[in-house]
Amino acid sequence: VGPYILVTPNETRRKQLQQVAKKELDDLEQWKEEHRLGRIQLIPQKLGGKESEAQARQKQQMMLMQSKYQQKHKREEYVKAKKAAEEDEILKKKALQREKAERLEVKKRQQEMQRRETFLKDQYYKTNELLNRLDVGLPKSDSCQIANPGPESTAWTRSRAYKQAFREDETKRLEEMKQEQRKKAELMEFKQKQEEEARTRAHQHEQRRVNNAFLDRLQNKTQPNNIYQPGYTG
Repeated sequence: VGPYILVTPNETRRKQLQQVAKKELDDLEQWKEEHRLGRIQLIPQKLGGKESEAQARQKQQMMLMQSKYQQKHKREEYVKAKKAAEEDEILKKKALQREKAERLEVKKRQQEMQRRETFLKDQYYKTNELLNRLDVGLPKSDSCQIANPGPESTAWTRSRAYKQAFREDETKRLEEMKQEQRKKAELMEFKQKQEEEARTRAHQHEQRRVNNAFLDRLQNKTQPNNIYQPGYTG
């Protein structure tokens, strides 16, 4: 341990500091005593407002009834809104399923028309090929121009006439099928347009109904005291 110096305390300085601290504490206590709050003295007066106790009780009862009625009305409106939303969702799902079924039906009809058209075309080509093979075995038109046409020229003429008639009949049938398919497509488009307009009108009607119900509720909330007029026993 190194050397150290022992300093003797200054008793005079210590006493002076203690006196200053004591004086400050005394001054603080004196200030608190001088600024202490006194008693509150109020002038006696009649409380309770202008209404009597019976009127206050009646008013409280009416407010309670009104509050219960409003809560019940809110619950009913919530249930109605929830039910309407569920019904709207169900109608949307049904409409979607109906549209899918209609599109599937249109697709099936188009496929059937395409199969029929392909079948007729194939039949037309096969018949045309058969007639062409028959034409190969018959004499040419130049060799058939004799004074007395024989049975070969008569068969050739009948074959050419049958071939021409068959081609005309097949062309007519194809044209009729195309026209029928076009009419069906136009009819289906017109039907879809009518259904879309009907759904739009129904949606607009539902919106008007919801808006009118909201306005009625708003009007009832702005005039809640009308149901509690004197003489009302509901």
